[in-house]
Amino acid sequence: MPDLTHCLHDHDLGFLRIIAELWGTELNAPDARHALPILARALLDPSLVAEVVESLPGEARQAVDALIQNLGWMTWSRFTREYGSLREMGPGKRDREMPYLDPASAAEVLWYRGLIGRDFLKKEEKLQECAYIPDDLLALLPFSTPAGSQPPGRPASPGEQAYPIEVTDRILDHACTLLAALRLEDPHRSPVVDAWEPPLTVVNALLGAMKLITSSEQPIAEDARPFLEMSRGEALAWLVRGWRGSTLFNELRLLSGIVCEGAWQNDPQAARESILAFLSEIPEDRWWNLDSFVNGIYEREPDFQRPAGDFDTWLIRGAETGESLQGIKHWESVDGALIRYLITGPMHWLGLMDLASSRLGEPAAAFRFSSWASKLLLGKPVDLLEEKQTMSAISEGIITAGRFTPRLVRYQVSRFCLWVEENEDQYVYQLTPASLLKAADQGLKIIHLETLLKKHCETPPPSLLKALNQWDKKGGQVRIHPGIILRVETPQILQALRESPAGRFLSDPLGPTSAIVNPGAIKKVTAALARLGYLSDFEMIEVPGSPLDELEL
Repeated sequence: MPDLTHCLHDHDLGFLRIIAELWGTELNAPDARHALPILARALLDPSLVAEVVESLPGEARQAVDALIQNLGWMTWSRFTREYGSLREMGPGKRDREMPYLDPASAAEVLWYRGLIGRDFLKKEEKLQECAYIPDDLLALLPFSTPAGSQPPGRPASPGEQAYPIEVTDRILDHACTLLAALRLEDPHRSPVVDAWEPPLTVVNALLGAMKLITSSEQPIAEDARPFLEMSRGEALAWLVRGWRGSTLFNELRLLSGIVCEGAWQNDPQAARESILAFLSEIPEDRWWNLDSFVNGIYEREPDFQRPAGDFDTWLIRGAETGESLQGIKHWESVDGALIRYLITGPMHWLGLMDLASSRLGEPAAAFRFSSWASKLLLGKPVDLLEEKQTMSAISEGIITAGRFTPRLVRYQVSRFCLWVEENEDQYVYQLTPASLLKAADQGLKIIHLETLLKKHCETPPPSLLKALNQWDKKGGQVRIHPGIILRVETPQILQALRESPAGRFLSDPLGPTSAIVNPGAIKKVTAALARLGYLSDFEMIEVPGSPLDELEL
């Protein structure tokens, strides 16, 4: 920070005399240029500094302590928000009204005593307007330990931690699933994607931030493959390292309750590190109350993600109400919501934070660092189960992969199949001619699938391998599809119908008294039969597994 001489350099002689008067020292000089060094020497007397600081009103002393605790500076917006504003007035008005005799705020108390300066300083890698204590004056001030040095918030009560929700590495499975789905150009291909935790939007955003997929949401094979080949512990650590350093993964833009508009930019990585710094103050292995933690940050550093305390230029609206959320009065809906989301969302999904609630199914009321967190935050892998689980396949073409089947194997096999079922333990796929044809269109070969099945299945059925080989040589040999069947009592009725104009609505014969009716032609066929003197009924016959339409005469 600047020293006292620099801090007072631009002030007029009248202002310097006000400081001298409030410090109880004489100042005899013809102008500000000569007065400044005299005043600076007088103000840097350690005993006089101690006397002036001890005589400060309570709130002004608290402001000095807060600045000292923050290494002598604070953004101007935050300082004035917490300790009052400074009335702007020129020398003439100041000398007439003498605001220093009746200061309107703690900020004015310190300002007219020369204890603080106001300037643009480079702090936290950016230029910010700051309130600061001059360096040489700061060195003479007594260091205090205000309440703010305690961890923000309080420990959780036993009731608030009644239902713990421990971390999992499920994000690795969803990342693998989504990479395969995107390769098949169908991000919603998983049958349970709407129930994913973390949600699809988060997994997609993380893959994009890690540069595993392109801007057009296609996997980058040369980067995705090494990720899928990593052990689970290595892969999770890699995701945490990437998340922590990423400026592309933007939690604020992922909040469901707000809509960000306009061209302004926030710094998600800086906000993330600010919250991690606050979290580092919390004792290890201790459940902590979430609401009090959020409130504690509001009290200590509400502008943790706002450059220079800017609460007015970010264009943000409520997602449901459309209400503008500009201004610090909406801090809880934006900044507070971001803190909650970081802890209960990405930090939980990435294995860093255990959660707990007071009742089953209710939102998290408490949190603590997980047993994995200390290693993951250092970028080190954790010990997780190895991916050694085999797949199973049956002759009907159904393939089942477990959660601990190697992710690269599941990624490859799933691209040959329809996706039938997915749960926490397994993934069920069905081989069909259509799925094999789509795989072939992407350059995948049946020999590759056969190799995977032979290597990673317990005992692949020979009939299934034979069917794959036959399909590879001759293409689809059998098709099954729903149809509308016409049944009549005698062959003569069917023959009469075929010879009528309605004959064009009949497709393949199924025998002398049955035929398939073309889709959408039921009414035309029944009308033609009536004209031939035959009334007909249309009924639905339920066949296990599939509805079958039949038209009976």
